[in-house]
Amino acid sequence: MSDHEYTGADTNSTSDSDAPLTSEGDDNRSPAAARRGEEVMVGLDDDIAHLIRRAHQRASATFMAVLASHNLTPAQYFALTRLREKGEVSQNLLGRMAAMDPATIQGVVKRLGQRGLVNRVPDKKDRRRMRLHLTGEGIAIVDGLRAGRSEEHTS
Repeated sequence: MSDHEYTGADTNSTSDSDAPLTSEGDDNRSPAAARRGEEVMVGLDDDIAHLIRRAHQRASATFMAVLASHNLTPAQYFALTRLREKGEVSQNLLGRMAAMDPATIQGVVKRLGQRGLVNRVPDKKDRRRMRLHLTGEGIAIVDGLRAGRSEEHTS
């Protein structure tokens, strides 16, 4: 029998090491409450949903600060990163991959083009369709941002 299983030992002991633990570990319930299966109120600092929310807030704030330092929006970052991954794609496909309507992706691509990060060229098979690819500067920005994010995850 492991040290963490309830053995029926005297629960009036004052030693922490003698107190029975549930399978969840020390959950601030008395041994009698644990045996009865009574619920315990988890403190906010131990609530997994709260901790995940806090982690998301911190990650989002860091991400937004990095994007702001490059004068990029999340939509622009997504478009640049997806173009880096896929190479050349149509504006229509990029919009679908980003879950953006045609007017939104058009604006994103226009602003990235004005900054010299994306080139728009007519499709060779269908001149009405625009194909997009990153410029050298666009590649450099994406690679720099991705390298920085990789360093964040490994440090």
